[in-house]
Amino acid sequence: MVRSAIFSFLALFLIFTVLPAWAQQANQSPPVELTTEEDHQRTMEMLGIDSLRPGVNGSDPNAPNYVNYEEKNANPYPHYPDPLLTNDRQKVTSPEMWWNERRPEIVEFFEREIFGRVPEQTPVVSWEITEATDTTIGNIQAKKKRLVGHVDNTTYPHITVNIQANLVIPAQADEPVPVITQFGFIQLPPFLKQLRQNNDDNSPTWHQLVMEKGWGYSIIVPNSIQADNGAGLTKGIIGLVNKGQPRDADDWGALRAWAWGASRLLDYFETIDEVDAERVGIQGHSRYGKAAVVAQAFDQRFAIGYISSSGAGGVKPHRRNFGEIVENVAAPSEYHWMVGNYLKYAGPLTWRDIPVDSHELVALCAPRPMFIGSGQEGDLWVDPKGMFMAGVKAGPVYELLEKEGLGTDQFPPVGTALLGGDIAFRQHPEGHTAGPNWPAFLEFAERHFKK
Repeated sequence: MVRSAIFSFLALFLIFTVLPAWAQQANQSPPVELTTEEDHQRTMEMLGIDSLRPGVNGSDPNAPNYVNYEEKNANPYPHYPDPLLTNDRQKVTSPEMWWNERRPEIVEFFEREIFGRVPEQTPVVSWEITEATDTTIGNIQAKKKRLVGHVDNTTYPHITVNIQANLVIPAQADEPVPVITQFGFIQLPPFLKQLRQNNDDNSPTWHQLVMEKGWGYSIIVPNSIQADNGAGLTKGIIGLVNKGQPRDADDWGALRAWAWGASRLLDYFETIDEVDAERVGIQGHSRYGKAAVVAQAFDQRFAIGYISSSGAGGVKPHRRNFGEIVENVAAPSEYHWMVGNYLKYAGPLTWRDIPVDSHELVALCAPRPMFIGSGQEGDLWVDPKGMFMAGVKAGPVYELLEKEGLGTDQFPPVGTALLGGDIAFRQHPEGHTAGPNWPAFLEFAERHFKK
């Protein structure tokens, strides 16, 4: 009798759980396989675009399309959208009007034309601690966790996404601590290991500087969320939600996908005692600086951002002809970061036709503090002055929300840190690296975390 009941239970289990899943997978096609060039061309055809204007050449001074680094040629479109003027030309005069009317309009433009829309329903992420060890960061005893975020793929088992991250907390912490989350690498790739070995500078790493504050840090690996190429758009989290099919014109790109992953890590931080989830910062450099500002702009839980050398597609204005330009971002090597619709502005439309610009991306982070950083020689590609200008032009929104902007519209000398307001800026004297600005950022962050 008991055996019969067990068999009946197993039969029902198979009928109502396992078999439907098998049937669903059997009826689904595997992901569409496209090269980056094929998907880029498919996107152009979807938008009715025959050709795109070429980007600038940053390596050959003799090239006819060599990049512009002359300020006198940098501003072909001097007029920028007003972040405090609604679509029907009404002046925003109160915080309530910003939150209820103007900010949603700006978000809509960025989702439709720049970064893409996150689907209304995205899979649940279940976090697992795969390793917990005691370690030393500099001279500080710490506890380190290796984390994996398993993304539920029951709706499309052909694609598996496991988000790689870690969390390092001072061992002596007896209360929840602030955490700075970085888009980066848990295990350094060979070229970065070699750079570190070749560097004779014995100054402390950013990890040590954070730990010396009594804070923790975490690293999340973007490529474990979404591949950094156009061929991967039918895989990763974008492909999983699309069931292996190519993107529509307003589907999210890699920057928005990476930011989504960081938000899921923040979800996890909200469930554990070690982290003060109301004081979690987001940091990234170069393409990951773009992802960091997107994360801060679209998830208001990130308390502060360190946006390093983000350049075009990040804090650099689209309307600036200095360093990398829209046409470079729309090319096959980078278009996957953005929404498909973005390609229009490198083809039939111009930069001036983009309904928003990067100062409004900074404004979406208000009233939370943001540190904008860059280098000098070797980092002009990201347009340091243009990124400063974006901070200046976002100032009125911060002021409307009773915060402070940069405090000046005069581009500061290299090495000068503007830290007095809720938008900060510093251009260090070195190249394309975030390292020299970490001390200034942490000084800025400590003041705001104490508030």
